[in-house]
Amino acid sequence: MGELKDLTAQEFAAQTGSSAPVPGGGSVSALTGALAAALAEMVANLTAGKEKYACVDAEMRELAQSAARIREELIGGIKKDSESFGGYMRALKLPKETEEEKAARREALQQGLKEATQAPLAIARTAAEIFPLAQAAVERGNSGAVSDGLISAMLARTAVLGALLNVKINLNSIRDEAFAGELKKEVARLEQAAAEGEARILAMSELSASFVK
Repeated sequence: MGELKDLTAQEFAAQTGSSAPVPGGGSVSALTGALAAALAEMVANLTAGKEKYACVDAEMRELAQSAARIREELIGGIKKDSESFGGYMRALKLPKETEEEKAARREALQQGLKEATQAPLAIARTAAEIFPLAQAAVERGNSGAVSDGLISAMLARTAVLGALLNVKINLNSIRDEAFAGELKKEVARLEQAAAEGEARILAMSELSASFVK
């Protein structure tokens, strides 16, 4: 089968549901974020060029370009996440007969776990960039597509938090306390930003204000 990003929606969903190790939650989070960016991009494209929204035309054209960039980055994140555990899996196969081999294997496993945090963390960081775009789409975009802007925010939060779960599960096994401590701080910051970003945007419309507690 070809690259995950080239699968049809039906094929991607079927492979996710299979016993294959990929795609997993990180890749699905990347795809979710790409769809969130695409929705903000769509609202911008439905706004730009319309006489009614001439005052935000330049902003919406720029928004569409930014959202397209994020969309492409997150599509690329599907493959990166699916490959991120490769180092750890290779380390598992290292010999462990002697004490030296055991020590080298433990070090390789720890390095593999560190590497495995990077792809989902990058996905979370990139998906967090969607919130200001979704907000602008809801506030100043085509009012006929406001629901799409709201859904963009909801999907962006899911993408951020989903990717961060993959970071957190790996952090539990990393012994480098300084490394883990720094990532935990960033995870907490991104989690808060996602929750606040979604809540702020949903509160802007009567369609979704009831979702915000």
